[in-house]
Amino acid sequence: MPQLAALRPRWQRSRRTYTPLRGIAVTHDEVLTRTIPSSGETIPALGLGTWRAFDVGRSAAERQPLREVLQRFVALGGRVIDSSPMYGAAEGVVGDLAAELGIRDSLFLATKVWTSGRDAGIAQMERSLKLFRTSRLDLLQIHNLLDWSTHLRTLREWKEAGRVRYVGVTHYTSSAYGELERLLRGETVDFVQLNYSLGERDAERRLLPLARDRGVAVLVNRPFADGDLFRRMRGQSLPAWAAEVDCESWGQLFVKWILAHPAVTCVIPGTSQPQHLVDNVKAGAGRFPDAKTRDRMVALVAGHA
Repeated sequence: MPQLAALRPRWQRSRRTYTPLRGIAVTHDEVLTRTIPSSGETIPALGLGTWRAFDVGRSAAERQPLREVLQRFVALGGRVIDSSPMYGAAEGVVGDLAAELGIRDSLFLATKVWTSGRDAGIAQMERSLKLFRTSRLDLLQIHNLLDWSTHLRTLREWKEAGRVRYVGVTHYTSSAYGELERLLRGETVDFVQLNYSLGERDAERRLLPLARDRGVAVLVNRPFADGDLFRRMRGQSLPAWAAEVDCESWGQLFVKWILAHPAVTCVIPGTSQPQHLVDNVKAGAGRFPDAKTRDRMVALVAGHA
């Protein structure tokens, strides 16, 4: 296991206050940030995924909860939003709501190319720009490594032209780790996105140390193992020792365990529920588990497999 003592989180003071549902005030004085190794830029360590949650229609009833999620996300210091053409209407929903709320300039927008062939890839990326209502993306990733050798050349051209700031690759299952490892060793990218959680730990064996050694930022998807972690712990009370790392919920415990790994740059849990968004963001504040406490968390969850 990497030496967790080497982790030195950087903190950005934002002093933002937001009043969520039922009048409960949430104040976030400290937003945990991490550094993108290739540039030195810092981004908040808690982002927002859009898979499933943002694939909705155009009605006000469908979009209102997502409007509130985005509003609170930015008010609490969030910036990183991850999407994909694969996620149905998600890119357009984010673009529309960000424009309505006037928050586009506050966001770090990440999306993906998910098709085969250079021309099809360019057409898809141009469409993403239109849906997001922007002329430049912060991060463009090759989704699930699909035709990555073709698209990586295009992404580098777009980066050189200033149409995208960072390039990356993604996958969501350990069956692709061999190919991800070969790519990280042989190519230069700014980001890798992968699955990592208390229920899916394979990435910590080789990929996370490799990303750190290669200076590649890491976005973590599936932080709750597609809901499996909540299903395992259903009906179980949070252990008293969780308070030692300022955890108030199972979701915060799961996310803090991930953030305590020194290779992780940003975790992107998805939600369409404002109260869940607030709970997730709180995982980026307070104390974080050391190696011993992380092992204790692993044992706790493993005991409820």
